[in-house]
Amino acid sequence: MTHSIDAAMPLWFYDFVSPFSYLLLEQHDKWPSMPFALVPVSVHALYRHWGQRPASEVPPKRAFTYRHALFRAEQLGIPFKMPPVHPFDSTKALLLAAAIDADLPTVCTMFRFIWRDGRDPSTPDGFADLCSAIGMPHGERLVEHEETKSRLQRNLDDAIALDVFGVPTFRLNRQLFWGEDALPMLLYCARSPGWLESPEVRRLGDLPNGIAS
Repeated sequence: MTHSIDAAMPLWFYDFVSPFSYLLLEQHDKWPSMPFALVPVSVHALYRHWGQRPASEVPPKRAFTYRHALFRAEQLGIPFKMPPVHPFDSTKALLLAAAIDADLPTVCTMFRFIWRDGRDPSTPDGFADLCSAIGMPHGERLVEHEETKSRLQRNLDDAIALDVFGVPTFRLNRQLFWGEDALPMLLYCARSPGWLESPEVRRLGDLPNGIAS
């Protein structure tokens, strides 16, 4: 039986296809000092739900995104190597993380396999090596279980219900913080949660749209 995400907990949504999820996880020592539940979710499924076009489908945006990820890695001193193709199909890696309820060290190892070592987890050899890297040689069988697939689908359904629209996304005190560059905002709001209830922030949340759909 699959269980819904506990929305009362601090949450962190990620997808292995996202270089910015990797960069943010490598800054874990800067996160607020509270336990975040790590939630694997398909960012492309989120895009489909919200009607967003991924950066990979806009050639100049795709090129900029990769350059920006490399720049941020160099700026932060984080080892970074693009996998041989991108985007790649992250489904099996997400299923593996969901199947074992991957903890922080395991998720770190999986991200580093892709974004530090530059490996593609979607190929048969790449996925087998990823399973070996986390000590799960039978991972191929795990990702085929219906329970595993149901768990990943439940993560997606719950993420959408919580208005998650991309990764990486923190959810803290019922508020979303999207993107690697949102970490300073998360830290500020963790210290000063009243800011989100300030008149100007609330006004921005209700700002009318001046262009008709």
